Amino acid sequence: MTVGLAPRQADLLVGSAVVCDGRVGESSIWAVLHRECHRLFPDEMFADLFSERGRRSVPPSIVAVVMVLQRLFGLTDREAVEAFRFDARWKYAAGGLDLDYGSFAHTVLVDMRARLDASASPRRIFEVTVEAAGAAGLIGHKRVLDSTPLYDSVATMDTVTLIRSSIRGLLKVADAALEAELRSVMTSGDDYASSSKPHIDWDDTDARAALIDSRARDAYACLDLLEGRELTTEVADAAALVATVVGQDLEEGEDGTLRIARRVAKDRVISTVDPEARHGHKTASRGFDGYKGHAATDPDSEIITNTKVTPGNAGDASVAEDLIEDLLAETENGGSDDEATADDEATADDVDGEGPQFEGPADFYDDLLADAATAQPTVYGDAAYGTGGFQSRLENAGIASGCKTQPPSAAGGRYTKDRFAIDLGAGTVRCPNNVSVIIRRGGDGGGTASFAAACATCPLRAECTTSPNGRTISVGPHEATLARVRAAQADPAWKADYRATRPKVERKLGHLMRRKHGGRRARVRGTRKVDADFNLLAAAVNLARLGVLGLRSTAVGGWAATA
Repeated sequence: MTVGLAPRQADLLVGSAVVCDGRVGESSIWAVLHRECHRLFPDEMFADLFSERGRRSVPPSIVAVVMVLQRLFGLTDREAVEAFRFDARWKYAAGGLDLDYGSFAHTVLVDMRARLDASASPRRIFEVTVEAAGAAGLIGHKRVLDSTPLYDSVATMDTVTLIRSSIRGLLKVADAALEAELRSVMTSGDDYASSSKPHIDWDDTDARAALIDSRARDAYACLDLLEGRELTTEVADAAALVATVVGQDLEEGEDGTLRIARRVAKDRVISTVDPEARHGHKTASRGFDGYKGHAATDPDSEIITNTKVTPGNAGDASVAEDLIEDLLAETENGGSDDEATADDEATADDVDGEGPQFEGPADFYDDLLADAATAQPTVYGDAAYGTGGFQSRLENAGIASGCKTQPPSAAGGRYTKDRFAIDLGAGTVRCPNNVSVIIRRGGDGGGTASFAAACATCPLRAECTTSPNGRTISVGPHEATLARVRAAQADPAWKADYRATRPKVERKLGHLMRRKHGGRRARVRGTRKVDADFNLLAAAVNLARLGVLGLRSTAVGGWAATA
């Protein structure tokens, strides 16, 4: 299939511009795509996805516009194609196509996503929006980081369902001969043909225990049979999943019976349909199942500069460096330190069904340029990003930290760690009773300081510790960095800057999650596909924002913002 080419000239009488000009807002996503879709998403941009021989494809520039609008409005593939067929605004956004321009099958969207996923540049639609914003001077050297839960699109499975489903999956990918061998070593009598649970008396404790033990023994028998064999990739992956689900939830009792362990595995698989989804916690009391969507934004222009999706149990700081790779590249390569510091207090609303409308000051762009000054790049984030490792990374790269690091705490109002004088140069720690001990170093550069001997007769013991072994102070490998960060965060100016800047990312996450379908609930399965879908959503939200900022191409091939 060769790349199709979108028409550049519409009929003056039946073109969608006849209907839409003057009726859609100049700052809407419809208007910015109508003006610039051929510049943003030229057909040539997708030429590597197609061959040089065969019939013409649906013009990829049109498909890209439909994909962006689909993600913005949270539509299914069928709904998006129907909207393109009957809603004049969609044809208008695709370059002002004629009202009678032919539609296409919804499978074209499926095919385009697959082609992008297999390409060398799967994030190109998002990258175009960031490049255009950067060329227009809308991206400075501040980044605000945050994450949001993305609920998985499958049902969370209990232990019995996990084991049976994983065995059923193994039997499905095995050839006829191997399947017969696997079934020959199973002793439970379960044919694993149905996804429904076996019929037993679920109120009978012994019956439940026997069910778990018998299915687990089937799983282990299959694994024993496969051990040491050369397996196809599909069979090896299925066997690995069987091993994972029986290993994470089961333990052997004193009587030799396999039973559910009274613990939760650290990286527990929660579904064999989507093995990469995980239990996650946004707060200590609020859990979810699925993934986390991480985003970095420019707080002044509210442009999303990067995204990342991880399993739900991943820490926010684990992908923080990935989110600011552009800043790290600039600072490490001697890039410019020009900083945009305009404060855009835009808000989101849905006006007349035209999608996210962002109201901002009319002189935003002038203020942005006027306030640009030499300043240190800065990264903002809540306490999830204030780890010693990430704070050290920022410090070493010459990036100012706006990431909050929690102060030390102690139960019962007792002495916190900051009441102890830590001298890293001398390798000692002095307690509130003026007793100094040596830090015993570990292999990672950290260490511990134990006051066990001194605590026995210390008059301040009741205010310091309840441990019979006395107080122990842990000194981490990034202790010096954390001490400097905490000292800086005590400055009222730092606090004011943090409160004025970091919350802006919350509004942007609200824009991303505002639609039910494909917003908070993932539309696809697997980290890679969820990541691509979340990234495309970010591209759509960026284009909506660029419409408000008046993005326009210039005669010399550049970009400018006029709002």
